[in-house]
Amino acid sequence: MIRIADLRHRLLDIPGLAVDARHIAVIGPNGSGKTTLLSVCSGIEEPEAGSVLLLDRPPSAVKVGWVGEFPDRTLLFSRVYDEIASTPRFRHRPCPETDRAVRAVAEVVGIRHLLGKKVAALSGGEKALVALAAACAGDPEVLVLDEADSHLDGVTAERVQRVVRESAAAHVLWCTQSMDVAATADCVLFMENGRVRHHGTPEEVFSALEETCFYPTLWRVSR
Repeated sequence: MIRIADLRHRLLDIPGLAVDARHIAVIGPNGSGKTTLLSVCSGIEEPEAGSVLLLDRPPSAVKVGWVGEFPDRTLLFSRVYDEIASTPRFRHRPCPETDRAVRAVAEVVGIRHLLGKKVAALSGGEKALVALAAACAGDPEVLVLDEADSHLDGVTAERVQRVVRESAAAHVLWCTQSMDVAATADCVLFMENGRVRHHGTPEEVFSALEETCFYPTLWRVSR
């Protein structure tokens, strides 16, 4: 369960929201507050007022995995192995346990062949997969993706979607520009001017957005 009460932060103004769904898609126009909401929910930013609870705890008390739109801004280490290992190492996990976690998640994401590579030598899509593997290596309770699929080719984007679907995280918060991806979520939040204007199942939310650019392409084709 994700609970928001009287949240005020920068442009955000969300009096109350409770979402009990695993895969939550966050959509809306540029500048609507999507990234700010995800930053507060992940614990990257502290709200100016109000509260956010994930699994009945503040974000700082929850294991959160974050994947941003631009992995170059968040990847810290020069070698792929060390980047993926950073989360369990920061949590002081034993070396054998860390190694098992790194190799297991690299296998799942399909980048085991990259473990010995330098991060600087990777393509943009490969860096995105490394960032996703690093976020998943710590067995996050909540996985947050801020437009992580925005600059990916179709094959890589599908791989990201598969890994996210198979993640053991209790909640996935995914801000995406792909309405077809959002349509596969359990719950959709549509944001505008810092507020959640619509929320509910994809059918409920997209029925209110049918005459806008936010209506899923695949739904238009199937009509």
